[in-house]
Amino acid sequence: MSYLTLKNAVPAPIKEVPTQEYETFKATIKELLEQECRLSSLFAAPIELDKRIFAVMTNDKNSEIYVFATKHNQTFESLTPEIPQAHWFEREIAETHNIKITNHPWLKPIRFQPKLGEKNFPTAGDTDYFKVNGEEIHEVGVGPIHAGVIEPGHFRFQCYGEKVLHLEIELGYQHRGIERVLPQILHQKRIKMIETASGDTTIGHTTAYALNIEGLANAPISTNDALVRSIALELERMANHTGDLGAMAGDIGFMPTSSYCGRIRGDILNTTGMICGNRFGRGLVKPASSGYRIDAELNKKILDKLDLIEADVKSAIDLIWQTPSVNARFDDTGSVSRENAVAIGLVGPAARAAGVAIDIRMTHPFDAFKELEPIVPVGKKGDVGMRAQVRWHELQNSFKLVRDMLAKLNDNEAQSEIDRNICDKLAPDMISVALTEGWRGEICHTTITDSAGKIKIYKIVDPSFHNWFGLALALRDQEISDFPLCNKSFNLSYCGHDL
Repeated sequence: MSYLTLKNAVPAPIKEVPTQEYETFKATIKELLEQECRLSSLFAAPIELDKRIFAVMTNDKNSEIYVFATKHNQTFESLTPEIPQAHWFEREIAETHNIKITNHPWLKPIRFQPKLGEKNFPTAGDTDYFKVNGEEIHEVGVGPIHAGVIEPGHFRFQCYGEKVLHLEIELGYQHRGIERVLPQILHQKRIKMIETASGDTTIGHTTAYALNIEGLANAPISTNDALVRSIALELERMANHTGDLGAMAGDIGFMPTSSYCGRIRGDILNTTGMICGNRFGRGLVKPASSGYRIDAELNKKILDKLDLIEADVKSAIDLIWQTPSVNARFDDTGSVSRENAVAIGLVGPAARAAGVAIDIRMTHPFDAFKELEPIVPVGKKGDVGMRAQVRWHELQNSFKLVRDMLAKLNDNEAQSEIDRNICDKLAPDMISVALTEGWRGEICHTTITDSAGKIKIYKIVDPSFHNWFGLALALRDQEISDFPLCNKSFNLSYCGHDL
């Protein structure tokens, strides 16, 4: 096999990425998948820059990343029939670059980006949908407008009575063209845009961006700055897991946990606000510097706050495990088998609940996780109950990680200066792949520079991109009334998918 081997956020010359014939390209992906690697990204370069399709594959056993490519001539034979992990990526490639993908089983847009000058381009909500034929089959459409404050997305159910035979998920209502515009704007604007790629994952995405820039500019981050942004990453994980566990309780009408967790989530967000002044961590992560310092006084305030939060969250979430009716509702609802989780490339808590032991903090460590190893809980059944338990164990582990990181901060280390011109120092003609573990799972950012050291291609893969089809599988053979609970147990990002 021929591919470029990388380490997390360690760049290499783009000329070293081998270009394979199509059959070799497909065979390489299949062989790496058989070795339990994952397809972290599959993308086409803009045609005016490079007529190649790149594969980025992640090896969790030896902390390596493999990059290789194949040429296309505006046509590409689909990998999906043999490689299901390519399904969503190929639909994106066809739509974004107008490349004809042949033999794809369900080729339709995922973001509904109209082509310049093209007429009759399909729009979200006005396209063909998968149909199940037969007597007494009925169809239920939900969204894109939903009750409450929630992003837009359309869900089309094919049902027999109350049983869901198939769920088709249609997104694209939040498309902003982020990837297209990122290479064209200045660093100061670019990082602001990446902060909003998925608003509840600000730290996860900006850390991936910072790791790539630091590698390309040969600008390592200080120990304290790495600790600060790793603390923020764990607080982000804690806030979202707490909120989702409460929301899952709310979806089945169990109000004690639901009511408590909504307030506790706010307490955790406020802790991030104590560090940088913004509850979602906007402005906290910058390449080669966090821009913020946790001194001894703030350190103690955070520790005191964590003690109160941990006691509250344990009290609220223990109510779930102590209530038989809640456990009965969670257990055996919305299961995804390990086989299917591997086949479609699930990541994060959804994958771990199904028995897939992957966590970038452990397998491709970055920042403070190079010295602190998280505990990775792994389930078996892959159902709502297991996804809830995995989140709870991760939440508890995050309390320990944050305390350990606070203890490692060095008050005598000088504060790093912010280099606002760092993107003028990027190495030319290089490729870098940065992986972080957001609270939903693996985040993958790929950066390619041109001969002048400017970013010419920037590719983002949010964990939701991998996991939306997992939600569709979780609904098969379930009651349609299980949808809100299953949906919340994944709690995927609409805008993180649409970009």
